[in-house]
Amino acid sequence: MKITLKDGSVKEYASAMSVLDIAKDLSEGLARAACAGEMDGEVVDLRTVIDKDCQLNILTARDEKGLAALRHTASHVMAQAVKRLYPDTKLAIGPSIADGFYYDVDPASPMTVEDMGKIEAEMKKIVKENLPIERFTLPREEAIAFMKEKEEPYKVELIEDLPEGAEISFYRQGEFVDLCAGPHLMSTKDVGKAYKLLNLAGAYWRGSEKNKMLTRIYATAFSKKEELEAYITMMEEAKKRDHRKLGKELGLFMMHDAGPGFPFFLPKGMQLKNTLLDYWREIHKKAGYVEISTPIILNRSLWETSGHWDHYKNNMYTTVIDEEDYAIKPMNCPGGVLVYASEPRSYRDLPLRMGELGLVHRHEKSGQLHGLMRVRCFTQDDAHIFMTPEQIKDEIKGVATLINEVYTLFGFKYHVELSTRPEDSMGSDEDWELATEGLRSALDELGLPYVVNEGDGAFYGPKIDFHLEDCIGRTWQCGTIQLDFQLPQRFELEYTGADGEKHRPIMIHRVVFGSIERFIGILIEHFAGAFPTWLAPVQVKVLPISDKYADYAAKVYESLSEAGIRAEVDTRSEKIGYKIREAQTNKIPYMLVVGQKEEEEGTVSVRSRFAGDEGASSLESFIEKIQKEIASKEMRKMEEKKN
Repeated sequence: MKITLKDGSVKEYASAMSVLDIAKDLSEGLARAACAGEMDGEVVDLRTVIDKDCQLNILTARDEKGLAALRHTASHVMAQAVKRLYPDTKLAIGPSIADGFYYDVDPASPMTVEDMGKIEAEMKKIVKENLPIERFTLPREEAIAFMKEKEEPYKVELIEDLPEGAEISFYRQGEFVDLCAGPHLMSTKDVGKAYKLLNLAGAYWRGSEKNKMLTRIYATAFSKKEELEAYITMMEEAKKRDHRKLGKELGLFMMHDAGPGFPFFLPKGMQLKNTLLDYWREIHKKAGYVEISTPIILNRSLWETSGHWDHYKNNMYTTVIDEEDYAIKPMNCPGGVLVYASEPRSYRDLPLRMGELGLVHRHEKSGQLHGLMRVRCFTQDDAHIFMTPEQIKDEIKGVATLINEVYTLFGFKYHVELSTRPEDSMGSDEDWELATEGLRSALDELGLPYVVNEGDGAFYGPKIDFHLEDCIGRTWQCGTIQLDFQLPQRFELEYTGADGEKHRPIMIHRVVFGSIERFIGILIEHFAGAFPTWLAPVQVKVLPISDKYADYAAKVYESLSEAGIRAEVDTRSEKIGYKIREAQTNKIPYMLVVGQKEEEEGTVSVRSRFAGDEGASSLESFIEKIQKEIASKEMRKMEEKKN
């Protein structure tokens, strides 16, 4: 039996061995750190016996999938602690997630924050007990009877929904047994000490509002205490930066019960949004895009042709007009296709890059709504590029370059994922292979490192996703490039080639910001509401020392406004120190203090969010300086505080 390792080396074994035994053979240190294995691309349990030639990676907590196995085991430890403390609690599911894990439980009485401390203390006992974790399987009927005997109705329902012939596996640690596919660590002690319960939330069983509301216990786990401490610090910082809190404090946006999930932008928020849209239009014009606008409501026939009616209907809002079914658009692409098809096209017209800031609506479940990050209507900065097959690589490179320019401006790092064909998809294998290879080749030629995200493409084609990282280390999926052979075929799009014959164009769907609303939410948290001057809703606050200098303050404001600078005057009869502190709280980039001396000399006393007191300046010099800062979209950094 030959085992090919991650580094390309090959180990030969005379007989079958478990993943853990192979790890021990390679290194005792590796065996101690091992969380799972990856055999021919599939994650497997450490107990899995390998009896054939394969490629094997030993996964530790440094690997995303290995860390998931550690967290999954921690979720079982947490569930065991809950059952010890509250035996009448019924268990639902407990998976690992991006930043930790959770377990949905149905307690006999409501849980509180005080319960979390008790559960965490019991978890420590279970970890210290060093209980071996054993895997076993049962036939379907025995598995159902086993869970009924344990009075776990949610587990019974899960088993009954499994397909006939599916392997039904369980994991046992001490007195605790759970239905689970794994993988898991070998002992409760291997979970270590770096875990913490985070919060309680409500969650409908199986995500359906028709089912019972369960209690979801969120937690996280790491392999080292330092990593846990760093994560907790990040979470505390994230709370301070919460865009919902800052959005309210800074007067940017609001939500209302009259329209859950439908954001209201306030004047300052609208200024922020329009500044972003102006920037979008500026960079797209330079990149050779034309802007279009398509209707929000289109008839059912269109959505059936596009495939959305069959593949996306549950997320669409529908209505009836003149006894005909219509849908509010969840995507802009079918409208863009109709614009392309509105007149004959030649190869000389291609590539045709059409951008649209289109308002789309999607039916999101109420429990998934979250400020601006998850809403039911949003503006998508779509663009659809129609091209010949020979132009695919260059167009993908152009989009990737544009996305890089935008993310670099805002100070975001990012990584790239290539997502391949999902189960629910349309089109031939040949088209999918050609489309996927087109994206892969473009990434390779650009030299962009990427990971393959199997089965996560759009239903009409593979895609490249850009995951940006904010200043406290969180990642967000925003930009995307999707290559589509399907819609041009379904709508019978054509262009006349150089040979005089009709040909089918290739289509790219792409966004840079993604959702404008979500991108604003990300920016609020990234900058903690302290936007760079060019983006700030209010760039300058004029602060008269007293009412006597209100006229001069008005003249300063007028000069700023005429120069295109967004300014306000604080005319309240408050002490200047109070006005300065409030302007700082509102994260205004510049404050201009004016009094007798400034009025007599025609100057302003400049204070900034970046450096505190910057001294006196002529108004003309200040305007020239800030205009340059705005025009260059400079990201001025915080200097040593002098205020």
